[in-house]
Amino acid sequence: MSQPGPDRNQLTDEAIDLVIRLQNDPGNPVASEMVGIWRARSPEHERIWARVAKIHGASGKVLTQRRNAERREKLGLTRRNFVIGGIIGLGVAGAGYSILPDMLLRGRADHITAKGEIRSVPLPDGSVATLGPDSAIAVDFTARLRRVELLAGMSFFDVAPESQRSFTVQVAGLTATALGTAFDVANDAGMLSVSVDHGVVEAQASGSTIAAGTKLTAGEWVTFDSTTSAVERGSREAGQIASWRDNLIVAEKEAVSALVARIGRWIPGKIVMADPFIGSQRVSGIFDLKNPERALEAVVHPAGAHVRQVSSYLTVISPI
Repeated sequence: MSQPGPDRNQLTDEAIDLVIRLQNDPGNPVASEMVGIWRARSPEHERIWARVAKIHGASGKVLTQRRNAERREKLGLTRRNFVIGGIIGLGVAGAGYSILPDMLLRGRADHITAKGEIRSVPLPDGSVATLGPDSAIAVDFTARLRRVELLAGMSFFDVAPESQRSFTVQVAGLTATALGTAFDVANDAGMLSVSVDHGVVEAQASGSTIAAGTKLTAGEWVTFDSTTSAVERGSREAGQIASWRDNLIVAEKEAVSALVARIGRWIPGKIVMADPFIGSQRVSGIFDLKNPERALEAVVHPAGAHVRQVSSYLTVISPI
């Protein structure tokens, strides 16, 4: 009697764990040896590794190949300028970090989560919204419509089928509409996204190439930059949609600023980037949110930056 083959999901989890191990300690020969042994176990192990490594971007390198020295020279970032700019930046951040925005958000929200909190919220029609950390939604259900506004953060929606009323989620300038499906909606530092787990969702953003609407099916995603109105589309395995629910972020050529905003929902206080160039870089990787501080460092390090925790309420990302 033949033995059953390895479980694909289990192998994927093992490969992700190995990638995270390599990413957190790239110079460790033991980690590299473990990867080699694991990949040699079977052709399926090698195939899964190749797929996970492709998602990860091989090593999480920045996809824009500008060197730090070139960047600093072009932008005129001397050590003195950086220190002065940092002091000014921290002053501005301190002045702006007040309780007023939080009070306004709480006044509008029907459901809200704290930093590091993930909560499932039953909706009046039997649908379920799973809110990510530091997120908020407002719910407006009537006899004719089912409407949710994502006020902050991110949420995964498992929608109850209903032929008479569509289910609409509004986040800033992006609208996602479905009948019966499951999908993820997020606002990461003005980068708005919709990702579909299963079913069909129509995404629409005025003033963009999807102003008339575009349909997304299982595994497909679309992002809308609320600043530039730029639209990007792509696909990934449906099981990777809203991976934050399992304390993972799977990123493929994503802006550092968006990833920092997402990881920041697991970190107390405010995160400030001292150099806008850092946020504009794009990286790929698999980041473990069980240790969000390390995940944050792993995101910004390839962009030539590192993380400084100034206080329990303020974290600064600055050039190395």
